[in-house]
Amino acid sequence: MTALAYILGVLLFALGVAASIGLHEAGHLIPGKLFNVKVTQFFVGFGRTLWSRQKGETEYGLKAIPLGGYCKLVGMVPPVTAPDGTTDETDTVRSRKTGMFAQLVDDARDAEYEHVDPHDHDRLFYNKPWWQRVIIMGSGVAINLVLAFFLFAVVFMGYGVPQATTQIEAVSECVIAVTEDTVDQPQRECTSADPEAPAKAAGFLPGDRFVSVNGTEVTSWEQVQRAIRANDDKQATIVVERDGEELTLRPTTTVTTAAVDPEDRDKITEVGFLGVVPTEVRERQGVGFVVDTMATGTWETVKVIGTLPNKVYHVFLAAIGAEERDPNGPMSVVGAGRVAGEIASEDKTPALDRFFSVILLLAGLNLFLGLINLVPLPPFDGGGIATTLYETVRRWFARLRGKPDPGGVDSAKLLPVTYAMAMVILVVSVILIFADIVAPVQLS
Repeated sequence: MTALAYILGVLLFALGVAASIGLHEAGHLIPGKLFNVKVTQFFVGFGRTLWSRQKGETEYGLKAIPLGGYCKLVGMVPPVTAPDGTTDETDTVRSRKTGMFAQLVDDARDAEYEHVDPHDHDRLFYNKPWWQRVIIMGSGVAINLVLAFFLFAVVFMGYGVPQATTQIEAVSECVIAVTEDTVDQPQRECTSADPEAPAKAAGFLPGDRFVSVNGTEVTSWEQVQRAIRANDDKQATIVVERDGEELTLRPTTTVTTAAVDPEDRDKITEVGFLGVVPTEVRERQGVGFVVDTMATGTWETVKVIGTLPNKVYHVFLAAIGAEERDPNGPMSVVGAGRVAGEIASEDKTPALDRFFSVILLLAGLNLFLGLINLVPLPPFDGGGIATTLYETVRRWFARLRGKPDPGGVDSAKLLPVTYAMAMVILVVSVILIFADIVAPVQLS
């Protein structure tokens, strides 16, 4: 691996992560400003402030740890409601309830309205119409999803995707079976104990182009692959084009190798094997390919989010040496940065391929960030969206039934949930970062 290329890959990924975070927060800032919400801070990163600048009422800046960001919209936590149903944003300090959680809620209210002036009443977030609040909270998610689509489009539509053709690039020397123990390992070299590959024994050569398999014309590598796999261990009649002439070869395929089900990598099935590697050409794709990739990625990400506790548990076991690290399991930003560095420093791969592979990594990250923020629990954006929609539906039903307006939902009462979820996120982050240091995912 080239050290300079590795560093450049990590830096490119880190800049992409910071830009993604900044654009996500800008998704809250811009509509907040458009809807005249008071915004006091806009920062990318956490921890010590590296740079900041005051512009109007908003302080913009960068912090030392680029693993998040925040946009301070004043009025996210509603003020105390008086017995007569009125509120006073300028004086929220009242007789306090006892108890740890009640104290946390009261402290949060005090901090929220410390710098609120009387003329700010109509500029507070909770006083805005429900649809404006949903747009402000949902725009960060939308930015990440749009950015993911854009990055996928740049790679797939602008650079292209390797597509296997019916022409043979290489012929295998031997047959090496795939097993449960070797499915995630790099292909080993042939030994004298390995049987000769059927394609080599039958006389296939690099440059041959498949014309038909068992009397059926083939025009794509997928057709060739399906026909070979379905042939089991019988003799096959294959017509290839070599030097402008058609030639009939009759190999006997073998089932001593195995195929991995892409939907379930633990499921291994024996299939017919010939032993040829197709030539690949890079082809630009259309919008439909990008949409299909986004749809597939969305479904896979939802499944990952749903099983995240179990996956993190197994990452923890791998970190303490109790089991092997799952290469398809979750990783932290640190681990993803390491992967970006490995991709960028793989000198056997063309430079453009490496660059766009890192871009794909950033596209997947933005897709994940967008979807994880839709989880309907605070502190995710989905928690605020769910609360606002619940409040809207509750008020609508009250009007429909002729009942008094029940008022807004006091989101401050969800602060214990917010703190609990923040602790869960912290613990998960620590586990993943620790595992990415002591038992990192290895690229094969």
